[in-house]
Amino acid sequence: MRELMLGDIISLGMQSSAQLGAWLGAADPQTAQRLGEEAARREESPAQFLRIAVSDFVSEADEEAWASLVSAVRDAADPGAACAARMIAFRLSLESVS
Repeated sequence: MRELMLGDIISLGMQSSAQLGAWLGAADPQTAQRLGEEAARREESPAQFLRIAVSDFVSEADEEAWASLVSAVRDAADPGAACAARMIAFRLSLESVS
């Protein structure tokens, strides 16, 4: 499977949890598991959870968070998986502050 970028992740989030799960499960099983668990805990689909995570990141991330994301994506074997992992972690950190 080819590497995914931010636009691809957003597109997957708009399509189906099955496609998202298949890609992320192959690219980063640990993040896929975390995504599934956190989505289930909130009674959301993994695609819904990731869509919200991307939206939260785009609207709430500061310069430091963006710089960290860019560095992670640049250095990752699969930039899309790294992006998803960072955005999921960001959503969880926002929720823990609330």
